[in-house]
Amino acid sequence: MALAELYTQYNRVWIPDPEEVWQSAEIATNYKTGDSVLHLRLEDGVELRFPVDPSTLPPLRNPDILVGENDLTALSYLHEPAVLHNLKVRFVESKLIYTYSGIILVAINPYKQLPIYGDTIIHAYSGQNMGDMDPHIFAVAEEAYKQMARNNKNQSVIVSGESGAGKTVSARYAMRYFATVSRSSNNTQVEDKVLASNPITEAVGNAKTTRNDNSSRFGKYMEISFDQRYQIMGANMRTYLLEKSRVVFQSENERNYHIFYQLCASAHRPEFKYLKLGSAEEFHYTNMGGNTVIEGVNDGDYMMETQKTFTLLGLKEDFQMDVFRILAAILHLGNVQITAVSDERSSVSLDDKHLNIFCELLDLESDKIAQWLCHRKIITTSETVVKPIMKFQALNARDALAKKIYAHLFDFIVERINKALQFSGKQHTFIGVLDIYGFETFDVNSFEQFCINYANEKLQQQFNLHVFKLEQEEYMKENIPWTLIDFYDNQPVIDLIEAKMGILDLLDEECMVSSAFLFSFCCV
Repeated sequence: MALAELYTQYNRVWIPDPEEVWQSAEIATNYKTGDSVLHLRLEDGVELRFPVDPSTLPPLRNPDILVGENDLTALSYLHEPAVLHNLKVRFVESKLIYTYSGIILVAINPYKQLPIYGDTIIHAYSGQNMGDMDPHIFAVAEEAYKQMARNNKNQSVIVSGESGAGKTVSARYAMRYFATVSRSSNNTQVEDKVLASNPITEAVGNAKTTRNDNSSRFGKYMEISFDQRYQIMGANMRTYLLEKSRVVFQSENERNYHIFYQLCASAHRPEFKYLKLGSAEEFHYTNMGGNTVIEGVNDGDYMMETQKTFTLLGLKEDFQMDVFRILAAILHLGNVQITAVSDERSSVSLDDKHLNIFCELLDLESDKIAQWLCHRKIITTSETVVKPIMKFQALNARDALAKKIYAHLFDFIVERINKALQFSGKQHTFIGVLDIYGFETFDVNSFEQFCINYANEKLQQQFNLHVFKLEQEEYMKENIPWTLIDFYDNQPVIDLIEAKMGILDLLDEECMVSSAFLFSFCCV
């Protein structure tokens, strides 16, 4: 049947709408090939002459009997308005946040807790086939676990989506599913340790943004190892692209990493008195966004939870106090005052309260820190020159030092978590869970946003490869009747970034020109 023959009276189509994005309309008169308009009747009864040509006919609407399907691939017409309408009907009318799209699970973030993740629900999905029960993150996790056990093949669960879509929570539920269904009666501590890594990494790697109160500001790949009985024996975590700039800068209504606010909220506790902290409003690095609290969140209580999970992983009080001392030092460093002596020179007073606390906490010499915050060292083949720097350069040097300390601390914590999750014996199989940054776009995008979005483009390319390209190639090899799906291939975007003389090559070249220079710091 020719496509034009489907555009007959009483069939319905989707047309663009400036407010609703898409709105439904009924065809009032049969369309004939060559017609320049399509006579439509909107749902409010308004008649409309919609301009068309054979290549721009509006997408057809699915019959009502198919609307609300739990698998998008069951729809007769699979296009943007059909997908959005089906998801809207399921979410708004049926209060269902999950929908399948073949092997893909589509989730809508309800931004509230739902009673669908308890152990009873986990056991209900355990052992079931993916299509036998309602769509759920547990169904995807069960499919991965079953495929691993049945075929002795490693599996991976990729959690992707825009910033604020709920990826971190979904990854957490998937890990809890694996821990529950693989739990042995005599070795429950291993599963508990694997799950305990989440609160710690969220404390030091998550922050409040304008889109999400608990946004991951780093990418995480957790590889969960199983023995021959398919019970968890350990895990290993790899992290990517920590957003170091957040340590020294937050946009309006955003926060720094949670751990800073947890520490400030606990400053009154006797064991933290020596850190000489106060409220988060008193520190430059935690008050830039103008709002230091998250509605419904008690940072002091979360601090207790963070300490408990450190202890559960075997990271004792001495280690914890070392971590908190470094975090407090970063906050004090941000309050160090740098003054302009002249247009070319800057200085830090040796009487600066926060400078002295910073040096006391890290066992450093305050005069040396004051000097090297306001000077740079240039080393040539024949001599070494120390030159003063301007105030804005000294402020950048201070912030760069804070970012570097935090990045090293973050890596050290991850390293210690991995040691706590180490296992003896040989790994039989594993399931990987990837939780990476969501796609982001702001009025002004930093280099970090560029890296985040580049990673997401690569994930989208993987999705296209496995869901469209390889699947359709298989259909053609088997001579199965099949109408090719027209999809957006983002390969040109990837090429623009990573191909020869692409953006990354040009950035590398720019960084090597003679005008580029680096500051050297001496903190002896």
